[in-house]
Amino acid sequence: MRWLIAAVVLVAVLAGLLRWRRPAWYWLSFGVTFATCRVLGRYRAVMDACGLTVPPPRWRLAIARMANRPVPEPRAPRILRLRPTRTGLVLRLGLRPGQDAFDVAASCDRLRHSFGMFGVTSREIRSGVVELRMTGYDVLRRVQMPAGAERSTMRVPVALREDGDVHYRDYRTTPHALTIGATKSGKSVYQRNLVVELAAQEVALVGIDCKQGVELFPLARRFSALADNPDTAADLLDALIAHMEDVYQLIRAEQRITADTPDADIAADIWDLPDRLRPVPIVLIVDEVAELALFATKDEEKRRDRIITALARLAQLGRAAGIYLEICGQRFGSELGKGITMLRAQLSVRTAHRVNDETSANMAFGDIAPDAALATVQIPVSTPGLAITGDASGGWSRIRTPHTSLRAAVDACNKHAHLTPELPALDAFRPVLASPAVPVAIPASAAPATP
Repeated sequence: MRWLIAAVVLVAVLAGLLRWRRPAWYWLSFGVTFATCRVLGRYRAVMDACGLTVPPPRWRLAIARMANRPVPEPRAPRILRLRPTRTGLVLRLGLRPGQDAFDVAASCDRLRHSFGMFGVTSREIRSGVVELRMTGYDVLRRVQMPAGAERSTMRVPVALREDGDVHYRDYRTTPHALTIGATKSGKSVYQRNLVVELAAQEVALVGIDCKQGVELFPLARRFSALADNPDTAADLLDALIAHMEDVYQLIRAEQRITADTPDADIAADIWDLPDRLRPVPIVLIVDEVAELALFATKDEEKRRDRIITALARLAQLGRAAGIYLEICGQRFGSELGKGITMLRAQLSVRTAHRVNDETSANMAFGDIAPDAALATVQIPVSTPGLAITGDASGGWSRIRTPHTSLRAAVDACNKHAHLTPELPALDAFRPVLASPAVPVAIPASAAPATP
């Protein structure tokens, strides 16, 4: 009997240690069993307490009266499937007549407490079927991307969602994106993860980094073109527009619109072209977009208008030519001048890291998901990389990117440097990879004091 008690105590201590230090291991070894029993055992009572039951049908009441039997209990949604995952449980429910998916979504917080789970989210699969995704622990506390994350052309994993799913950046579905965030909020790490994932694909990376290139130039071996100041950026954007026009001429020449051509073979963008003719897609990454919109003199104002006009044209017309925008900055509002709101309207995907004020959050989500703006201002300083992401559909969720050091990003770009395409239109902006040792003058305020 003593050995049995000792074994139970040992298992309990091991479970407590795993839950404290390795919540993912605890979930896979102990938590999933406990949670499944808890959900199935409490299911009917919890649904009744949350108001997610319906009265029995009249014919059952009539039969009960005639047979002198107890009144049937209210009916809860049917459990169609209960599936454990590496982060929680997936519960698929079949709604009863008269129930609505919104009722289940409104009860998610109460279901979380009742089932003893860390988080519960719901989504409607089809009419009458709702899926509850329950997480057993805080998956965003220590982000671990699953090794089997799917990757396909222009669709890459960049973060982990609060429900345990992988968050993908799909350029062919949502071509252009806006990412905002205060200093040290994790915006640069998000951008770094994006570059690392895209580096392994056949895609041309083009960057504009007006912080003298300190963010993007270490990754230069994988970039086809880079600009580190507004003047070069203006010329680079003009070259991209000329390239876009050339691609459209190629598509026009290959549309093959004849009476006997199937609809599926008519070319309307680069993905309809045969592989031998398809131009390489381009992802333009703009770091600190506000530096392109600020001006102090008349000449700088003309340059600013030229840059914003070019970005708006690329956002409106670039998708079919295979040009996709990733606009990053700390703020992106109307105070940056004319044309900014028109450009923002073309950026379907919005990602907001921690911001310093509610106005900055409204710049990202005010026109698509006002409740996401409230969630953005609640991001704590202690969780860099945590962000709110949404799109024009109004849906949003919390995500967090895994930490990728600059050294790891540089190694990934160097590893895939052979995939860097050469674009004749952008040859003038191709980064120079040679790095001679040039002495840098140290500012007087930073120079060490001489004895």
